[in-house]
Amino acid sequence: MTQVTAKAALDAAAKQRILILDGAMGTMIQEYKLDEEAYRGERFADWHCDVKGNNDLLVLTQPKIIYDIHCAYLEAGADIIETNTFNATTISMADYDMQAITRDINVEAAKLARKACDEFNAKTPDKPRFVAGVLGPTNRTASISPDVNDPGKRNVTFDQLVEAYTEATHALMDGGSDLILIETIFDTLNAKAAAFAVEGVFEARGERLPVMISGTITDASGRTLSGQTAEAFYYSMRHINPFSFGLNCALGPDLLRQYVDEVGSVAETLVSAHPNAGLPNEFGEYDMGPEEMAAHIKEWAESGLVNIVGGCCGSTPAHIAAFVEVTQGIAPRKPVKPEVRMRLSGLEPFVL
Repeated sequence: MTQVTAKAALDAAAKQRILILDGAMGTMIQEYKLDEEAYRGERFADWHCDVKGNNDLLVLTQPKIIYDIHCAYLEAGADIIETNTFNATTISMADYDMQAITRDINVEAAKLARKACDEFNAKTPDKPRFVAGVLGPTNRTASISPDVNDPGKRNVTFDQLVEAYTEATHALMDGGSDLILIETIFDTLNAKAAAFAVEGVFEARGERLPVMISGTITDASGRTLSGQTAEAFYYSMRHINPFSFGLNCALGPDLLRQYVDEVGSVAETLVSAHPNAGLPNEFGEYDMGPEEMAAHIKEWAESGLVNIVGGCCGSTPAHIAAFVEVTQGIAPRKPVKPEVRMRLSGLEPFVL
């Protein structure tokens, strides 16, 4: 499937039904209980520091595990699967001194997801599946000081973020991604850098992919970590003209609903949401099962809130299969057509 054909197929599918995004990658990887040796594989057997916990590295050292996880989500009914690249930027990979292999990780991650999608597309051509090349938030924030005693201090610059995201985007496209997903955004300036990088890559390559934007409301305050409300965050990013705009992570579907509704009330784009399976318990585990979570997702669908739904932390193929079942036959949300107004944003939205 060419990128032009994939874009047309994605647009057509989104008009017909609520699309299903996959679930958590980290949750599934934890089920394998991999040790340090397994993370290292043969290629990094003699690496000079510990790499256990570097889940993105597994596309190089344990590719079959990642491929099998993708297939499990596709078998459950996912329309869109995410590449295992949440931390695959030079900035985040610096934690393991693996900046030099960042491109390799992104290319191989996209190839693995592409292989899985192609296999399922061959079985059922009437139900196309799509690869979302993931750009995560990095482990640094461009808007907030890491030192409470020095409010002006920053541990990353806009240009450094753009450079890191540019490399990753090229690699994700080289590996065969159908769209780009800028997700789990806690700092709007980081997201601006990612969007700027993505746009630059599109111009340089002379080809464009659909872009999904997904932010994170960090707590019951209803704001991102850098302080914006959901509506203000949308106004900050709407100039990108994304394929979809939405929210993921941090909260379960019960607590996230009002903020998904807030985005949906103003978004001219499709709306996506992939919440956690509830809030973590005292052991850091997620207790909301497939049936309970699917009941929330069904209500969202029936209320016309969403176009794309999936799961974040704690979700599994069983959750995704339940979402497929409860959203069948329910029409996707219709994007709003707001009046022409000047819509600005600081921490709060401003509509003149």
